[in-house]
Amino acid sequence: MTIRIEALEFEAIIGLLDVERDRVQRVRIDLEAEYDYRPPAYLDYAQMVETIKTHIITKRYELLEEALEGLHTTLRTTYPEITSLHITIAKPDILPDCVVSLHL
Repeated sequence: MTIRIEALEFEAIIGLLDVERDRVQRVRIDLEAEYDYRPPAYLDYAQMVETIKTHIITKRYELLEEALEGLHTTLRTTYPEITSLHITIAKPDILPDCVVSLHL
């Protein structure tokens, strides 16, 4: 089974610059996870969204690379039924003419 969480947007602190450390900015997460579905157990996507938001907001990463790797580790640990995980993290407002993102 595959679950997709697309265009999850919230505000968090991610960045190296002083201005990025002092105020939140919009972050966007896209995720695709394959998992073993075995009824009656299922992957609770609402809980997964809260896990993502809580992780990124509380960690206050300096680099997108660190945020991506940390989130990947947290999701794989929290949801051991996941067999394959692809995540994109973006800062859509960091530059005026493009969206900057990383994918793992």
